[in-house]
Amino acid sequence: MINLEKLLEYNPILLALGATLFTWFVTAAGAGLVFFFKTINLRVLNFMLGFAAGVMIAASFWSLLAPAIEIAEEKGMTPWLPALTGFLAGAGFLLLVDQILPHVHPRLKTENSEGIKTSWNRSVLLILAITLHNIPEGLAVGVAFGALIANPDIQVLGAAVALAIGIGLQNFPEGAAVSIPLRREGFSRRKAFFYGQMSGIVEPIAGVTGALLVVYIEPILPFALAFAAGAMIFVVVEELIPESQNGTGTDLSTIGAILGFSVMMVLDVALG
Repeated sequence: MINLEKLLEYNPILLALGATLFTWFVTAAGAGLVFFFKTINLRVLNFMLGFAAGVMIAASFWSLLAPAIEIAEEKGMTPWLPALTGFLAGAGFLLLVDQILPHVHPRLKTENSEGIKTSWNRSVLLILAITLHNIPEGLAVGVAFGALIANPDIQVLGAAVALAIGIGLQNFPEGAAVSIPLRREGFSRRKAFFYGQMSGIVEPIAGVTGALLVVYIEPILPFALAFAAGAMIFVVVEELIPESQNGTGTDLSTIGAILGFSVMMVLDVALG
């Protein structure tokens, strides 16, 4: 059982680091499926990606946008303005990165890669695609824990813990979505696992960066929360939902998204 009151005694930056190390660990656990499977059933993968999308949609509102609006109001700001500008900036930032960073989605051919054209091989492009997913996730968790500097309340901590758990749950299929395609590309199981779990290394980096920003520049907190939400929604709409709707069994991906949203909503309400 998580003792939230005890956790309040720790530095928000250290809490952000611990939480994002946990989400990285879950990515590694998902990547570990490569030791048991060389392929994964398309219907199962659709469900898992749909679940991940549902978690991220719910987290974007319950854990990020709603607190951003509430904090802005408490600080005497126009409540919707930091949420709107942060949300658009977060989505715009991911759009820019998406246009620049070379990457390819697991179910597409190398010639369908996005970003700046490069001679990098397909395996590198696959790893970069999932790494791109993980930047806003780590940032969201970091900012959520950094919010404790402005309001060291048990509910704020509970919401941050719920977000970390939710992001961790949806990282499991993302880890598998890297390592198993790499195995099909001819990598050994160990190499496929190594590169699969390494796609999650950006989460602790982004998490600590987000926490540091809001701890030392507290007025940007509402904007930072909304920024993380915008970046996460961009990933959901641009990548997770389209990937989860490939092939047959798309109803499963829709059910997965509904369940993922429900789980994240319950986590946030129960803990936050």
